[in-house]
Amino acid sequence: MDHPSYHGPITKQRCEELLGNKGRNGTYLIRDSETIQGAMCLCVYKHKVVYTYRILQTHSGSFTLQASSGVEEKFFKNIKDLIHHYKQKNQGLATHLRHALKRKTLPQQQLLQFPASGAEVGDEENDYENVNCSADYVVVLPD
Repeated sequence: MDHPSYHGPITKQRCEELLGNKGRNGTYLIRDSETIQGAMCLCVYKHKVVYTYRILQTHSGSFTLQASSGVEEKFFKNIKDLIHHYKQKNQGLATHLRHALKRKTLPQQQLLQFPASGAEVGDEENDYENVNCSADYVVVLPD
């Protein structure tokens, strides 16, 4: 998952801390579900409460938010489209999505050979003086 607001396998408690520290209505992030393997959660902050919506992926690859009985499900070809849809007002969430809480760590697949898995960008603990000089390129991530 390469969406900038995807935080991976963080706990519900950690999610609430991150969103609460930001303290802005409409701030959101996506995390892995702790209870359903392969599912994700869209977590949205509003008035000191974090609302959690389960994101499910269908067998055909579409994404949907788990809806209450009787509520029509909407399907999206990717997470970006789902987020775009729920940025609009009155789409069934506690509040519309306004501010993505972007992760501060590199995704696992892009860590390459950094010494500390999940180390924060700009972390002083990384030892860049001992980089193998025979390497041709270093991956530079966009802002």
